[in-house]
Amino acid sequence: MNICYYYQDFIYNLNPNKMKNYWTENELKAYVLIYAMSADRKETPEEVETIKIFVNPKTFDKMYNEFCADCHHQSIKKISYAIRQFNYSENQIQNLFYDIKEVFDADKDFSVVERNLTIGLKRVLNF
Repeated sequence: MNICYYYQDFIYNLNPNKMKNYWTENELKAYVLIYAMSADRKETPEEVETIKIFVNPKTFDKMYNEFCADCHHQSIKKISYAIRQFNYSENQIQNLFYDIKEVFDADKDFSVVERNLTIGLKRVLNF
């Protein structure tokens, strides 16, 4: 059985009172950028370095390890929950997408998969 199903109830039933400090905003940014970097299954050194411009290396490592343990569905749920948790405005979400574009541009290869991920994330975040 896929490990994602073991955590599915956890993600669907997140209790805002218990999860108030699940991630910091910096950890959210790191996770989203790592998610974006991994869209085309090619994690280049340029993309990693670009993310480390936005977040410190320790945060990157922590969130990269968490990301690697998550399935796709779980990642989407975590991102969606955290965006709601921090009550991101439309402007804050737009700024996050600017950062995602920086990660995509880092390896000079904006693939169809990366474009589709952007469209999908905008739908998930109602943006």
